[in-house]
Amino acid sequence: MGFIPAEDLPFVRAVGELSNANPFLAARLELEKAALGDRFVAEQQEYWGFTTQQMPQRRSNLVLILERARSVAEVLRNKLLRGNAVCNEQLCLYDDLVLYILFYEQLEVWGKRVPETVVQGGTDLPVWKWYSTQFDYWLQLPDLQLPSLSHKLHLFEIFHQVYRAFFHIFECVIGQSLPAARLRARIWQSIFTHDLRRYRRSLYQSLHQVTTLVTGPSGSGKELVAQAIGMSRYIPFDPKQGKFAIHPAESYFAVNISALSRNLVESELFGHAKGAFTDAAGARAGWLEACGEHGAILLDEIGELDGTIQVKLLRVLQNRQFQRLGETRIRKFEGKMIAATNRDLRREIEAGAFREDLYYRLCADVIETPSLASQVQDNPEVLENIVAHIAGRVAAGEQEVLTQEVVQWLNRNLPANYHWPGNIRELEQCVRNIMIHGSYTPAQSPIGASLPGNSPAAQRLLMRLQSLSLTADELLAEYCTMAYRQTKSFEKAARLLQLDRRTVRAKVDLTVAQEQ
Repeated sequence: MGFIPAEDLPFVRAVGELSNANPFLAARLELEKAALGDRFVAEQQEYWGFTTQQMPQRRSNLVLILERARSVAEVLRNKLLRGNAVCNEQLCLYDDLVLYILFYEQLEVWGKRVPETVVQGGTDLPVWKWYSTQFDYWLQLPDLQLPSLSHKLHLFEIFHQVYRAFFHIFECVIGQSLPAARLRARIWQSIFTHDLRRYRRSLYQSLHQVTTLVTGPSGSGKELVAQAIGMSRYIPFDPKQGKFAIHPAESYFAVNISALSRNLVESELFGHAKGAFTDAAGARAGWLEACGEHGAILLDEIGELDGTIQVKLLRVLQNRQFQRLGETRIRKFEGKMIAATNRDLRREIEAGAFREDLYYRLCADVIETPSLASQVQDNPEVLENIVAHIAGRVAAGEQEVLTQEVVQWLNRNLPANYHWPGNIRELEQCVRNIMIHGSYTPAQSPIGASLPGNSPAAQRLLMRLQSLSLTADELLAEYCTMAYRQTKSFEKAARLLQLDRRTVRAKVDLTVAQEQ
């Protein structure tokens, strides 16, 4: 019998892969099936979604894997203590198995503490002491140099980063849809790449030099995606002080370029020396300088950036250097750059409004946020799921009642395939409107302003036009009915529409019959 018994080897291999898998990809479930075999508990979805059922308790499959992992690891540890022969490959498998156990046991310890002190990087000396003891128990074995033995502190820092990233991603991307699941997986890859082992070995030191570009329609959550990435960076831990080098929330900065004048954008980004311009009464550090080596900065609406500042930003991305306004000293940008836009930057390049060389410095890591309509199309239940999440934020204690009120109003008053042009931001305002006024009026497009009197019928027609939910025959019927109801005459309606009177009457009769 080998060091790892044949009946345990597939399990140990699968757990080793799980230790490094993207938790938001369906491959995670395949690995869990491989580990558990017939004991695997089928799940409703093949991807994680933000639901009240998934968050508060451990999933059944995770509990089963941990139980067996501890049991198998104990047996293998005792063999190592007895001096059993083991090859390098199986020693590495034991190492991966132990890391899986360490992470999830550490997660339990963090979970028993105040969430703010854990997720946001507070004092973690008690967790470090617990971790250190457990690490030594599994890996500090006589006459053995296990692969992870010399990386005790580094693994603690990686575990904390993984923990923060997982929950930041959960909080920023809500909804049980395939587009949302793909977005979570993309964010995870942006933080750790597709190869967590390689990230853990070396890329954790340099990945911040790759700029992330977040694109997508307005209101689809680009800022939240950027925040999840910016607050999930690798942060060193000091065991003597018992704390991480910086509080993640204090190292993330967002600059909305479209809200600032050209001169102010330059000063905000690069800082300025005293007297650099009329109102520069003193020297000031810009956000590039303030975010530091463990921080991140979001340039929101980067498509609005003035051409001269694009040149300066290109230098920052090329050689990580910049100067304050009115100063010759060269400073180093040490943080992570994230950019966001709802514009098509390729078209902006063709129009001469955006530099192509800057674009190629931005596009190594592109994440596109899906529209709310695409999520609802994939899974109609996602609308209620997101409404419930919003209701929990805006009406604590009334979440369930408000959710039902909003969902019922939407079902009665909006077409099923309404395309939500304002995306999740529009849905948030919709929830607030219904909570306060009991109704919601979608923002008017230019076509809406020309509809006679903005009547309820006109509003319904507009919404159906916007959602592309009408066939050509249905559109004609709706238009004939509107003309008839305003003119009160089939003859006048027919003349206005340049149709035969009988056609108008048939279309109106059809519409009335459907309304009844």
